[in-house]
Amino acid sequence: MKEVILCKYGELVLKGANKSRFEAMLVRRCRQRAERFGNFTVSARQSTVYVEPMDELCDMDGMLESMCRMPGFNRVSVAAVCDKSMESLRECVREYLPHRMAGVKTFKVEAKRADKAFPLKSPEICAEVGAYILESVRGIRVNVQNPERVVRVEIRENGAYIHFDQLIGAGGMPIGSSGRALLMLSGGIDSPVAGYMMAKRGMTVDALHFESFPYTSERAKEKVLTLAKEVTEYTDCMYVHILSLTHIQEEIKNKCDEDYFTLLLRRFMYVLAERMAKKCHCEALITGESLGQVASQTLEAISVTDAMVQMPVFRPCIGLDKEEIVQISRRIGTFETSILPYEDCCTVFTPRHPRTRPDAAKVAAEAAKLDFDALCDEAFATMYTVKVTPDGFTTFEK
Repeated sequence: MKEVILCKYGELVLKGANKSRFEAMLVRRCRQRAERFGNFTVSARQSTVYVEPMDELCDMDGMLESMCRMPGFNRVSVAAVCDKSMESLRECVREYLPHRMAGVKTFKVEAKRADKAFPLKSPEICAEVGAYILESVRGIRVNVQNPERVVRVEIRENGAYIHFDQLIGAGGMPIGSSGRALLMLSGGIDSPVAGYMMAKRGMTVDALHFESFPYTSERAKEKVLTLAKEVTEYTDCMYVHILSLTHIQEEIKNKCDEDYFTLLLRRFMYVLAERMAKKCHCEALITGESLGQVASQTLEAISVTDAMVQMPVFRPCIGLDKEEIVQISRRIGTFETSILPYEDCCTVFTPRHPRTRPDAAKVAAEAAKLDFDALCDEAFATMYTVKVTPDGFTTFEK
């Protein structure tokens, strides 16, 4: 029995005259992903992308999972395909459903007649296919109120489809449809979630990671790259730019008031991030900040750091509490890596009493003790890039 993967659009159906552009992005992304799993054809019709295996070597399970993680789809399912006739549907039910519904006690049928030329209307299709199932599956009965399984029949322009167990997709918009942004990626829980959330809104996401060798270890960097790899299950690819903050942190520690250490460090981070963003043609920054979560994420502290940059800073986690962020982290598969006990640069020289309500004039006075531009130039000169995909890493020198 021939099977295909049906990928149903989410909010993309609302795009009107621009829908075809977004649809083309989805199809292109699907074809790129399909290369990992075998010889598939990909096409789009009637607000659905059809992913069809061309031989028995295709990894249908892997492709199905990948489609569920791809931004742009709300529902994904594997469907049996047959001709648009009740006799073909009957044969399809007999061949396709019995072993897939073994042990199921109750069911109902839902039908969608997208091809209005089909002679039977949806209620009639439900009744006929329900009768076929009762003929073919032993011990099963109809329960339209609370069925164990819902069998869906779709009559479309290019065939009839039978499927069930629709999987929830990532939702959102196709990657690349909303511009490009640079994620400030640490080794914590929040920033990978922030990157995922903006990717789901259609952004192409690059990343910037700050290291502090020898205060941070090689394992800390490997942890961050693993997090990036886990996020690329949704984004396909991510360029992670890595640069050192070691000398900047030492200079702040030696010359400035300890209470202002974190604020001053974050001002450097934002300036370096904006510089990196411009270099890689990003139009915004992304952070994992949540309002009030730590001392550097109060409204006053955020205002002090935001004043250093001109491009937009997206904070998709800003209104979420920690448990909500953790739930998303678990769902997308980054949580277990995020909690590995390898330090990042933000834990180096942490002040005992960080300022939560900083005075902008005092911050500026402390910053004046440093040669800001020279330190930024020195840090930027340490930058190198790692291309991350679901299959691994490739390192590029500056």
